[in-house]
Amino acid sequence: MKQANMNTELTPEELISKQIADLADWRGELLARLRELIHEAAPEINEEWKWDTAVWSKKGNVAAAAAFKDHLKLNFFKGAALEDPLGLFNAGLDAKATRAIDFSKGGDIRESALKDLVRAAVAYNLAGGKKN
Repeated sequence: MKQANMNTELTPEELISKQIADLADWRGELLARLRELIHEAAPEINEEWKWDTAVWSKKGNVAAAAAFKDHLKLNFFKGAALEDPLGLFNAGLDAKATRAIDFSKGGDIRESALKDLVRAAVAYNLAGGKKN
């Protein structure tokens, strides 16, 4: 008989909060701040739990967070289609659709520009994958 997965009883919001709490170092603090900024930029965004990590969506996947030993990655699913005038994207630049921002310990978030990217990603999804 298979053991029940304790995560099946938790909501996506609770699982994300647990992910943040389990990252008991700078990565947890950073993920908590990124979560706040994403909600400030797009209050209507949905939180989901996919691939064992935090995912934000609105009429499709917008971004996902992944914690690694030495950095935290915020992946934008349609990042290649988004304008990034301040050059926040610093990872996955050769991918066909996605773009990511890798954050290191002590790195700058550039909050205003990040919120602009989140809003652009949501708008892109709401427009059916077309630039306005």
